[in-house]
Amino acid sequence: MAKKVKGNRVQVILECTEHKDSGMPGTSRYITTKNRKNTPERLGLKKYNPILRRMTIHKEIK
Repeated sequence: MAKKVKGNRVQVILECTEHKDSGMPGTSRYITTKNRKNTPERLGLKKYNPILRRMTIHKEIK
C-alpha cells in the first residue's frame, strides 16, 4: 500500500523556452519534483531538447 506523504515536495512541469519562441511545432517538457520550502521561486534547469537536438533552458510553468 502506498504511503501518503505530507511535505513540501511538489511535482513541477518544465518547458523549453527556446522551442516555444522558435515557432516550431511540438513541445519539450519534463516532469520533476522540487522542495517548495527551499526553492519558492520558479525553477529553471538546463535539459536536452530532442527536437532542437541540443541542451536548452527549461523553466517551470504554471
